[in-house]
Amino acid sequence: MGQQQDPAQQALDTSVLSNAEATADDVALCPGVTADELGDIEPYISEEVLQLYDVYSYRHAAALLATSFPDELREIESALLGFRITKQDIGMPGGNESEIPKKISTTLRPAGWVEARIRGDLVVRMQEHSETFLDDGTVQKNKLLESEPRQIENFIDGHKIDYVKGRVAFDLEWNSKDQTFDRDLYAMRAFHECGLVSAGIMLTRSEKLDPVFRKVPQLDKFGNTVKPSVKSKYGASTTWMGKLLYRLNAGRHGGCPVLVFGITPKLIQDWNNDEQD
Repeated sequence: MGQQQDPAQQALDTSVLSNAEATADDVALCPGVTADELGDIEPYISEEVLQLYDVYSYRHAAALLATSFPDELREIESALLGFRITKQDIGMPGGNESEIPKKISTTLRPAGWVEARIRGDLVVRMQEHSETFLDDGTVQKNKLLESEPRQIENFIDGHKIDYVKGRVAFDLEWNSKDQTFDRDLYAMRAFHECGLVSAGIMLTRSEKLDPVFRKVPQLDKFGNTVKPSVKSKYGASTTWMGKLLYRLNAGRHGGCPVLVFGITPKLIQDWNNDEQD
């Protein structure tokens, strides 16, 4: 497993961020108090994955998944280790509907990871009580009646998770509006509170991809260069690690343990790290 490191190294690399990205109110530059230290993550995640991805864990998600759901975690790690992108993938049009998320689907769908939506009705009963004051000064409660059950249909509705297997949820956000993270985390929270999943896993862009975006040209659907840089396509208000950590630090996932992986430049097949200098 990975070598023990200072938990402070879990902070985002601010040297690659613009001033606007680093100082935005809704960006977190490090995991919060409910996050696990790196030393509590490394024993449970394979060294190969730790070398390729930024990894964060909230509410002991890494330990829970490794000990209680090892098969599901193994399948996610297998998908992550097989995941690669190219500069052309990055430059081509399309957000979360681009070819990049499909690379994960081609591995997880055949392994039984399905899209799931939660729906539920709420049944409400009201009990009425009167009170009798006794001579000894005590109060006796008297049950008068219980109302007929009232059903509120679709009290829980619309929460959807792209990949669920057993009691593990997984979602990928490559380049959507950052509010999509709220939808994802609230969905994981709803599934968890209803006892349907025990933990969630999120995959998104690491901030370390920012220098790549400044160098890679933006392409049209035919693969022709239309701009010298694709950075504007991956703006500050899209889905990336700083936006996700902000929401996790704020507790929008409720009590659901969440394991997070960040896609780094090491996963770009035709990218030389010297190119960002």
